Amino acid sequence: MLYMIIKSKPLKPFFFNCGQFLIGALLKRRFNKLVIRPVDIKPGHSYILMCNHFSFLDGFLAFYLCGKVLWKPGLMRRLYIMSVKKQMEKNPWLRYCGSFSVEPGKFSMLESFDFIGEKLSEPGNLFLYFPQGNLESMHIPDIEFQDGINEVVQRVKGKCQLLWCSTVVEYFESSKPSVYFDMLDCGTVEEYNFKQLVEKVNTHHKQALQSQIRFTCKRAVTSNA
Repeated sequence: MLYMIIKSKPLKPFFFNCGQFLIGALLKRRFNKLVIRPVDIKPGHSYILMCNHFSFLDGFLAFYLCGKVLWKPGLMRRLYIMSVKKQMEKNPWLRYCGSFSVEPGKFSMLESFDFIGEKLSEPGNLFLYFPQGNLESMHIPDIEFQDGINEVVQRVKGKCQLLWCSTVVEYFESSKPSVYFDMLDCGTVEEYNFKQLVEKVNTHHKQALQSQIRFTCKRAVTSNA
């Protein structure tokens, strides 16, 4: 069979740990705080980690999150990321970080979905996915999901946990911003329902935004005249 996609070569544990150390050090220099609000991770599963897509740093932030929450014995072992084929052709090193190619609108998209579906049928593999498809402000109240997640989920043959993370950045008293990772357990592929997933994520995302909003209520001005 002639493969049209560029397949990934995920980082081995030693290099993943090295990447965690370097990225963690860089992020801690860039940000004031990195605060994670985790959820329980199911052992013996594969994982789909979905995140809001708002900046160039999203991949680095998600990599850091994976290392802190999922990179543990009995949980995550390999990381896979779907990347546009043109970007991978320009940056061949991406495949050695777990990226595999996709060409939106092309027939080879099915091959990309088949590839990640096969990988997610093996416990310990994690697929990092940004369902919005495009960069959008982190402060939008509603996350619009592209339907690619349906194609992935229906190809998974095994136990797979779906996770969401709303990532929000704020400054407040510091000259450096702080990052807040607010995670959500979205159940498993056996329980999957697209409409319910979107509703659950958007309810959670609104709550995550609300928890970071700090404001002063203005008192009504009354006149004695």
